[in-house]
Amino acid sequence: MHNVGLISSVLACSVFASLAMVRTAAGAEADVVTHPDIEYARVGDLSLRLDLHIPKGVANPPLIVWIHGGGWRKGKRNVARVRGMLEHGYALAGIQYRLSQEALFPAQIHDCKAAIRWLRAHAAAYGYDAGRLGVGGGSAGGHLAALLGTSAGVGELEGKVGGHFEQSSRVQAVCDMWGPTDFLQMGGGHNRAKSPESQLIGGPIQEHKEKVAVANPISYVDENDPPFLLLHGDRDRAVPLSQSQLLHAALCKAGVASELKVLQGAEHGARGYPAEKMKEWVLAFFGRHLKRPK
Repeated sequence: MHNVGLISSVLACSVFASLAMVRTAAGAEADVVTHPDIEYARVGDLSLRLDLHIPKGVANPPLIVWIHGGGWRKGKRNVARVRGMLEHGYALAGIQYRLSQEALFPAQIHDCKAAIRWLRAHAAAYGYDAGRLGVGGGSAGGHLAALLGTSAGVGELEGKVGGHFEQSSRVQAVCDMWGPTDFLQMGGGHNRAKSPESQLIGGPIQEHKEKVAVANPISYVDENDPPFLLLHGDRDRAVPLSQSQLLHAALCKAGVASELKVLQGAEHGARGYPAEKMKEWVLAFFGRHLKRPK
């Protein structure tokens, strides 16, 4: 594994005290056009859907795609955690993906990449910028966001879901909130056959190390990856802080711009951390990497 002690010395990578959730101000909904329940792909009888939210009065805004958490086995598409970004000139998309009881990995990343391709293909129709596309998520959603960031062009993970294969699934910025990375390094109950990680890959993780490696964003890190913002609580007992530290170290070693923000005193899901503090850092990150210079 990568030496986490190298974090502060590699490039401009850095560790900060961090932030929590992004909320929208009262009355802001009147300034948003929402396109709900859009089918972006179909797998057998299952319709995969997304919701689009476009801020009014903003010409060709950048798009942030949000991926829900829930241990890959529950959860629904929504953008509640980052809805406040609409006030700052970003379009948002919340996407659905197949859960682990519906299909084993890599189905989940196949779905996410299909959604990215669909969103690129329909950018002109809905009025956002396909060339400035960021992605984020928390917990399991953070894992999938990170995997989108590091695995562009990896055939095994691109899949054949949906259409628009002429479009790229590459993203321009990644916000990974307390997401797992290397399942084999999580310890404890994660090694059990009924853990979320084992259910995702179809068997106990310690007995399927090759499959775990395929699901690990670190496996694909290279210098072409987009910038990352990693947020993680130092009291997270569901996903250890070391998971983000491992990814951060790997990104820095490859020369990728990565910021790790340690949420002091925060548990999983940033419980116990102030919302407004987080908004400042998330806005700054996406502002640097998705907004056009004035």
